[in-house]
Amino acid sequence: MRRPIIAIPLGDPAGIGPEIAVKAVSSPEIADIARCVVIGDFKVIENAVKITETNTKLCAIENPNDYKENQLNVIPVNNINFADLHIGKMSKMCGKAAYEYIEKSINLAIEKRADAIATPPINKENLKVAHIPYIGHTEIFGALTKTADPLTMFEVHNLRIFFLTRHVSLRTACDMITKERIEDYVKRCIKALEKLGIKNGTMAVAGLNPHSGEHGLFGNEEVDEIMPAIETLKNQGYKVDGPIGADSVFHLALQGQYNSVLSLYHDQGHIAAKTLDFERTVSVTVGMPILRTSVDHGTAMDIAGTGKASAISMKEAIKVAVKYCKSYL
Repeated sequence: MRRPIIAIPLGDPAGIGPEIAVKAVSSPEIADIARCVVIGDFKVIENAVKITETNTKLCAIENPNDYKENQLNVIPVNNINFADLHIGKMSKMCGKAAYEYIEKSINLAIEKRADAIATPPINKENLKVAHIPYIGHTEIFGALTKTADPLTMFEVHNLRIFFLTRHVSLRTACDMITKERIEDYVKRCIKALEKLGIKNGTMAVAGLNPHSGEHGLFGNEEVDEIMPAIETLKNQGYKVDGPIGADSVFHLALQGQYNSVLSLYHDQGHIAAKTLDFERTVSVTVGMPILRTSVDHGTAMDIAGTGKASAISMKEAIKVAVKYCKSYL
């Protein structure tokens, strides 16, 4: 059986990305299911191998199809002055480098030389000081794949969570909860699920206010925006339910009552997923011509360079990429 090629951009060279990438790719459980190709600075990867005491041999390749078994395959993008690299510290150099690794990985996927991309973490502050005009991974992938508004889906165990809003203030998120936006997102989320092969079941929309507002007693968003959107969607034949109180909707979805949940703001869904299983929560960017999965944690600058970082989330991101990438072939 053909093992898919998963491109892994190195992440921020000063963070834990290189360490968890090396650990994950070198593990037998990942080697058995995927041909992982790491895109990054060769010296940084060599150093990560030393830090993690990983027993693996590196080989440089130009094309993912040149993959060599029983080795750590690297497509070198040598953009780090190693003498100036200070692990655990912020730097313009690392922000620029992380962006270039992602850019190379996206090109490989668009050219069908990689079946999916699984990303270690990047540092938003380093992107900013490097004058990269995107706040994070999702925005970079959207711009470079010419996707206007990519969708973020979390998957942990059998729970799937989409996000109506992401990196905005809570005040701004509340203003963005409109009938039109909910209708658009539900339609696109259901289409994305079908692309992943999930064609059965009902999507739930989380409530915003306590007890979904109690018919206007605790806020009007449900009455004015959310319920009218759901009613319109149902009349159009979409399988959607809600608003369901945010204190119960994620539990109900985990039990199988719903195939997914539309979270209305960033932390609403993040808290549910990460409380359930922090290390196995995987972020999936869908609605693009290529598939991208990711760890859902940061660069952990405080432990970078120590070899202590867990690679569980990186392994899970690769496993989810393998699980769904056949839909994109």
